Amino acid sequence: MPGRRRDIDRLRGEIDELFADLWQIPRFAGLRSGFRPQVDCLLSDDPPRVTVIVDLAGVDPAKVEVLLVGRELHLSGVRERPAVEGARVQQMEIDYGSFERAVALHVDVDVARSEARYERGLLVVTLPLAKRAPARAKVAIEVRTAS
Repeated sequence: MPGRRRDIDRLRGEIDELFADLWQIPRFAGLRSGFRPQVDCLLSDDPPRVTVIVDLAGVDPAKVEVLLVGRELHLSGVRERPAVEGARVQQMEIDYGSFERAVALHVDVDVARSEARYERGLLVVTLPLAKRAPARAKVAIEVRTAS
């Protein structure tokens, strides 16, 4: 049964991604509000961990919330449009506003040893694998900036 559960979790993640991509309105349509940051999710064996990399250029790391809820990493925050006094719009391609992303992990992680750091516009969340399944709870992960 555990193998079947993993297959169902993987399929659910793929379906969630497909729907997220299908419902995303193209940026040139002018109808989108907010933005959807791009995410890479990498699984490593030595040491065993999941690394989630989120493209958050221009986002204040103090305005990013990282929560682990069971086997899902929840990311939310806001990228604010910088004010340019006296400027008129000539061209606008950068998405601004609030965002929310949920990343299905498909493995149990050790929240106590998890960390998040923000450097050069990328949020890197490192989640060591757990030896046993943790109790299901909502846990915040502090975002640190590179010094």
